[in-house]
Amino acid sequence: MTIAAVLFDVDGVLLDSAAAHRRVWTSWSQARGLDPEKVWTLTFGRRPEDTVRDAAPHLDPTTERKALDELLARERGGFPPVDGAADLLEALSDSPWAIVTSGDRDSVTERFAAAGLPLPAVQVYGSDVEHAKPAPDCFSLAAARLGMAPAACLVVEDAPAGVSAAVAAGCTVIGLTTTHAEASLRQAHLCAASLAEVQELLLAEGLLAGS
Repeated sequence: MTIAAVLFDVDGVLLDSAAAHRRVWTSWSQARGLDPEKVWTLTFGRRPEDTVRDAAPHLDPTTERKALDELLARERGGFPPVDGAADLLEALSDSPWAIVTSGDRDSVTERFAAAGLPLPAVQVYGSDVEHAKPAPDCFSLAAARLGMAPAACLVVEDAPAGVSAAVAAGCTVIGLTTTHAEASLRQAHLCAASLAEVQELLLAEGLLAGS
């Protein structure tokens, strides 16, 4: 593969947010008489309002998004960096990279600062596109903002919805098995168990400083 830029999902890839999100979605589901386990499976890689539409079509997605944001705001300190994130991003400091997330700008900015991670010049959030993951729009937009063709971009994703979106956009995809088993990420071109493995792959591609 010929790679010129890297596009990272955030939750489960750069930030270890599973425990915090699990608490939020469990609390929200129980308060509305929904099965937390069923709701949880609908959350990965997606905007909260899109999960609400599927999990509880009788509820107003906009209203519920506000309620979910309030619950998430109580989880300060609950978003540590994934092991290897700081080292990988430092190694990419002279190379084009971006984040592509279904989250919102203010929350991600706050969490990156708390985790001690840098933010790239190109950031694509759920509100930047009409159709979020698993639609390809967010990755196509990130590539365009970087001045790259999607085919020149490597995406690192942990969620099936994100993998589907990246593949549909025409990117090469590494499925990071931090939140899902490899079998659930079978659309990815290859899988890695850690960001250290991702860093080794990028080193071999000559995309990292010192390679």
